[in-house]
Amino acid sequence: MIAATASVLAGALASRPRRFEVVGASMSPALGPGDRLVVVRARARPGDIAVLPDPRAPARLVVKRVVAVEGGKVTVGGDNPAASTDSRVFGPVPATSVRGRAVYRYHPAARRGRISRLVP
Repeated sequence: MIAATASVLAGALASRPRRFEVVGASMSPALGPGDRLVVVRARARPGDIAVLPDPRAPARLVVKRVVAVEGGKVTVGGDNPAASTDSRVFGPVPATSVRGRAVYRYHPAARRGRISRLVP
């Protein structure tokens, strides 16, 4: 367990990680309000949890699951559709707008660990 965690963190450090705090319930149950994530710059793949600017308010970042990547565009969705504003509302977004993908949750301590990609 420690070796796996160390390798995830080492990989994250190599790509200049950023921290991100989840606000809202759009990604529940995978992520909850207050969860804090390590996000690394990486190409988005289906199943990844990605951080990207909200197309309606670009200064605001959102966290969503990548549903599809096609033609330079990324379709994203919340794991809790009833509480999510996502590509169903604003459509696919440019793949270049994705700031990174979540690789590790460091808070709360009881839920600490690597963030797995959901394979569609």
